Amino acid sequence: METIPEKYTHIKGWGVDADPKNEPTYPMKRYTGDDHDRLAWTRPVQQPTKRTEILKSIERPYLPAVFSTTVPPSGLSGIIRRFAFKHSESTYARWLTLVVADRVNVVEGVVDDLLHGRLPNIWAEKGYNAAWKHNRKGVVTKIAVCTLASVALAGFMLGKKR
Repeated sequence: METIPEKYTHIKGWGVDADPKNEPTYPMKRYTGDDHDRLAWTRPVQQPTKRTEILKSIERPYLPAVFSTTVPPSGLSGIIRRFAFKHSESTYARWLTLVVADRVNVVEGVVDDLLHGRLPNIWAEKGYNAAWKHNRKGVVTKIAVCTLASVALAGFMLGKKR
């Protein structure tokens, strides 16, 4: 009778994990009973919440032991984030809304800089100095595409008004 490994030896890569010392899940395959030891795990001390608003997932009954409060939600991006956190972690409504909130927050930061009399150095903040040094062709292409897109959009908008 033919053994299973011999039966499939024509398949490239078959049996690469046959050696248990080379198989990444090998230690987990031998049940030792230690799995039940983690039931005695004690939760770390809860980080104080202070007076900062913390957005919490609707799927978790309590906050994690450690979380960030450096940038509490504020402005339009904060409203968008609060909306996003009303949805499940597994939905596009949550994650795409959070991406939009990040983009809105960038615009809010530029507006805030301008209102405080600071001209933001967008070139440096976006890392174009390093890109110019290491990928000059990519930077030139990106600038050309953005310029053409802006001119085309402006032409379309002006043409639409007439």
